[in-house]
Amino acid sequence: MAPTYQFAVSQCTDLTVSSTRLSFFVCSCGASEHSVVCVFNYSFSNLQFAFIPHPMIASDSFEFTSRASPRVVLVNPQLGENIGMAARAMANFGLFDLALVDPREGWDPVRAEAAASGAVATVKNASVYNTLESCVKDVHYVYATTARPRDMVKDVITPEQAGIDMRARIGRGEKVAILFGRERFGLSNEEVSFADVIISAPVNPEYASLNIAQAVLLVSYEWFKHEATSLGMGTPELAAVAGPGLHMPDSRPASKDELYGFYDHLETELDASGFFKTDKLKPSMMRNLRNVFARAAMTEQEVRSLRGVISSLVRKHLRVRSEK
Repeated sequence: MAPTYQFAVSQCTDLTVSSTRLSFFVCSCGASEHSVVCVFNYSFSNLQFAFIPHPMIASDSFEFTSRASPRVVLVNPQLGENIGMAARAMANFGLFDLALVDPREGWDPVRAEAAASGAVATVKNASVYNTLESCVKDVHYVYATTARPRDMVKDVITPEQAGIDMRARIGRGEKVAILFGRERFGLSNEEVSFADVIISAPVNPEYASLNIAQAVLLVSYEWFKHEATSLGMGTPELAAVAGPGLHMPDSRPASKDELYGFYDHLETELDASGFFKTDKLKPSMMRNLRNVFARAAMTEQEVRSLRGVISSLVRKHLRVRSEK
C-alpha cells in the first residue's frame, strides 16, 4: 500500500494554465516553511506533487499522498549517502515508494536524509526487507537494471521502453518494481533471475558504470516524462514553463503592426542620418535589416525598447548638432 503523509496548509493560490490547475501551498512545520506545488491535470485525473523547499534545506516537513507508481528497490545498498541521493532522484520524477533489501548493517540514516535534500520523507518511510523475494512477492512485474550481459534467456529493453511499459502495466492495475544493484558490482545473476525483463541503457561500452542515483534518475525520468505537463519547477511567482520553445514571461510576441511601425521608424531615421548612400541600394538594405529583426522573433517589449534606443540616439545627435 502506498504511504500517506499529511501537511498543514497556511496559504493557497490557484492558477489555471490551459487544462491544468496549479495550486501553490505554503506549508509550515515547526520553524521551517516550504512552498509546495500541487498540479491537478483534469485531462488525465492525475494528481502530481513537486517539491520547492524554501529555504533550500533538507526537511521532512513537506509530506504528501502518493499515487500508483513503480517501487524502486535498492538491493544491498552500502552507504546512506547513496540511499539519500537515490531518494532525491526519485522525488525529481514523482516516485516515492522506496524499498531497501538487505542494506548494509550500520548504514547512516542521518547521512541519507542529508543527501536526500528535501526528499527526507522518502528515506524515513522506506520499507526494509531481509530478502529480495519478500520485497517483490506482492508485485506483478519486475525490471532489473544492469549494464552487463547475463548468461540467461531474458528480454532486454531500454529505459525509454521500460517507462512506456511500466505506465501501461500500472494503468491496468498491476504493481511493478525496478531493481537496482549494490554500488560495487550491481545485481548478481541470482537477483536478476527474479526479474521478468532487463533494463540496459545505451551507454559508452568502454565505461558503462553508473552510480545508484544516476541509474535511478535515468529510469525515473523515462517513467515520468510521459505524464509531465511542464518543464522545470514553478514558484509562487511564476508557473513552470509549459513546454519547449521561446518563453516570454510578462510579454507577448510582437504583432506585425508593431514590427512594421518599428521598421518605418528605423527607415525614417536612417534616411535622415544619410545612412543610405544611394536610392538604388535602399530597398535591398532595408530588406536585409527587416530579415535580421524578423529572425529575432521579438516581443512587443523588445520592439518598444528598440524604438526607444533609436529615439534616444536621434535626440543625442540633434542636441550635439545644435550645440555646435
